[in-house]
Amino acid sequence: MCGIVGYIGSKPAREIIINGLKRLEYRGYDSAGLALSNGETKIFKCKGRVQDLEEMVSKTSFNGSMGMGHTRWATHGEPNELNAHPQASVKGKFIVVHNGIIENYATLKKHLEGRGVIFSSQTDTEVLANLMEHLYIEGDLSAEQAISMALNRVEGAYGLVIICSEEPDKLYAAKKGSPLVIGVGEGENFIASDATPIVEYTQRVIYLNDDDLAIIKKDELILKTLRTEQKTPEVREIDLKIGEIDKEGFTHFMLKEIFEQPRAIHDTFRGRVLPDHSGIMLGGLHDVLEIMSQSERIILIACGTSWHAGLIGEYLFEEYTRIPVEVEYASEFRYRNPIIRKGDIVLAISQSGETADTLAAVKLAREKGAKVIGICNVVGSSIPRETDAGVYTHAGPEIGVASTKAFTTQVTVLAMMAFEIGHLRGIVSDQLYKSMITELVSIPGKIEKALGVNDQALELAKVFQERQNALYLGRGYLFPVALEGALKLKEISYIHAEGYPAAEMKHGPIALIDENMPVVVVATKDDTYEKIINNIQEIKARKGKVIAIVTEGDEIISKMADYVLPVPETIPALSALLAVIPLQLLSYHIAVLRGCNVDQPRNLAKSVTVE
Repeated sequence: MCGIVGYIGSKPAREIIINGLKRLEYRGYDSAGLALSNGETKIFKCKGRVQDLEEMVSKTSFNGSMGMGHTRWATHGEPNELNAHPQASVKGKFIVVHNGIIENYATLKKHLEGRGVIFSSQTDTEVLANLMEHLYIEGDLSAEQAISMALNRVEGAYGLVIICSEEPDKLYAAKKGSPLVIGVGEGENFIASDATPIVEYTQRVIYLNDDDLAIIKKDELILKTLRTEQKTPEVREIDLKIGEIDKEGFTHFMLKEIFEQPRAIHDTFRGRVLPDHSGIMLGGLHDVLEIMSQSERIILIACGTSWHAGLIGEYLFEEYTRIPVEVEYASEFRYRNPIIRKGDIVLAISQSGETADTLAAVKLAREKGAKVIGICNVVGSSIPRETDAGVYTHAGPEIGVASTKAFTTQVTVLAMMAFEIGHLRGIVSDQLYKSMITELVSIPGKIEKALGVNDQALELAKVFQERQNALYLGRGYLFPVALEGALKLKEISYIHAEGYPAAEMKHGPIALIDENMPVVVVATKDDTYEKIINNIQEIKARKGKVIAIVTEGDEIISKMADYVLPVPETIPALSALLAVIPLQLLSYHIAVLRGCNVDQPRNLAKSVTVE
């Protein structure tokens, strides 16, 4: 979950690496460091953010045309200067930046301590650097041989960039379970955890696969496996503009991404919906759509916000395809020996395409014979490469740690899949199919209108910014929206919040309701509208403060609730796409008023690439 940047070329490396780390800081921000080489290699690192590192290195004139940097989300060892990366071996021959976890580090460390190695940090990464050095010296090996041998002894996940101090004209990069991309330039090359630090220099990239080892010079790149088999690098062109990774006038990336949702959803269905709204063309599913339509079970696997999108997918698939659906936390699915049969469809949802638990669950499902489909945002990421087929959301880069447009674009893809499969199965009539597509196409415009509650959300945030707890309630398609709203509040404002099916309030949570408890009720008009009115009356009878998300023109709940945030009307199947907007804005404004770091909330990172 850490950010890595590497550079080798003719330019001063320091500025390139620092700027790259700033673009990757959403991946980790408790400490940062870099190593620069101009024949001699020096390491600079500190606790804190990239800005602190920048201030540190600005006090020195040292630079080089090769280097690597790291911004950390702590796993092994608390955030401090000693545990920050880069980590160097005892004699300084190997310097390493690392994303991932070395699971057998304790065994390796004990082995090395028995041979006199003294460790100065608590990290698994320092163990790896010393293992490489030990093999290099004791085995009289080349740096490449020592790295390959060390990595063949490692259990776990890693994305690595390595400098051997005795080979000052090359960088080494290796991957297993944690993403790395190489940017190919003219007389220079770049390495990063994802493409965001690279796009201002080159659009040509190479995505490393598991067990790849790259030997990188400024004008040469050699790709091998860890068994030293030569590979031909596959260079791809990426379509990522620098403006997509800037705030473009917004105070925070999260706010920018909330307001990008009309464009993001339009891009998700653009080119996939026929001009006359008579059909949906999901090219990534061309070879498997018929198989999906004949399946007897669909299993959705995901984590966090993507899991909430999956819950909405369950409602969509069961209503419109009549195929039984299960929604699983990927982290639990992979460890409980799940029953997976040939013919099952496993649908993996991940914004980054690198979520470690989801990726492991994908591999397990394929081993057991399931047809595995991916829904991801990041082109070239690991999950799309591990699945049989899939659909990209085309949301554009999501930098804010709290997912917003990822959620709505994932739901958009799930809706298109459910409508299409339901139509193929004859459950959705031609007329209904076309009307649902027409409504989907209208959603971006309706979200534009829903964003008009921004000022109301701000005023409401001023009322509730000091509360320490909140309940979120919803029914049907809106229950997962309640879960997502509660997650947004807790992860960026640090207010404890829980989401429940509204009918479950009577089975425990109602005990918490008093005049100090804000209760957010997602209550747009659908088949459960009358039921949700009863739930609101139960809350009001206990003096709870009701914040209701309602359909424009609502006259019943608007009179009952203490506060309302209206959204345009749509069909129940697409109601989540509109109802979630006020919840995102409310969470954002509460967090800002509380002085929280909205884009980089404490203890969190964007891409969870470790277990």
